Amino acid sequence: MPIDSDKQILRLQKQHTPTRKIDVESGDGARLVRAQSVRQAIFGGLIAVILFSILWVMLSTLVDRVFPWLTIALGLLIGLVMRRAGQGLDWRFPLLAAVMTVIGALVGNVVVAAAFTAQEFETGTLQILRAVTTMTWPVFFAEVISVADVIYALFGAAIAAFYAKRRLTRAEYLALRIWQQEQGR
Repeated sequence: MPIDSDKQILRLQKQHTPTRKIDVESGDGARLVRAQSVRQAIFGGLIAVILFSILWVMLSTLVDRVFPWLTIALGLLIGLVMRRAGQGLDWRFPLLAAVMTVIGALVGNVVVAAAFTAQEFETGTLQILRAVTTMTWPVFFAEVISVADVIYALFGAAIAAFYAKRRLTRAEYLALRIWQQEQGR
């Protein structure tokens, strides 16, 4: 059996080098830029915050315990939703994901606190949320929100910002760079 001179027995396969030349043009990069949508990213982020807050309340009331570290999972969820829904390529999407995570962490904490207050008063969570006035906010921030909640929210925001941008293949990245060079950026 003859040994092929190109194949080496102790050499790993090269999976990262393309076997054929990648043929891209600036139109491909322009399509990538047109595909991104801030509106869809915001809509997807809002849906993620609402669903996550509902699940957070259900889990917390089920085990009768608050899990402040779930805001890190919220950051991961929002980052992945922003990546999928917004398909963003620039700085707006990580910033938007970070801001929505901080706001989502605040909303989640408010809803969880309202759920536990509703259990104490034997009423509904929505009735407690409707009864919130400007006088209850200082009490809420003094008694419910802690430094740990802020730290978890900031870590969740960092995770959301990390995952929010669209991942590009080599060909997509090359097409985007060609388009940016033609635009003078």
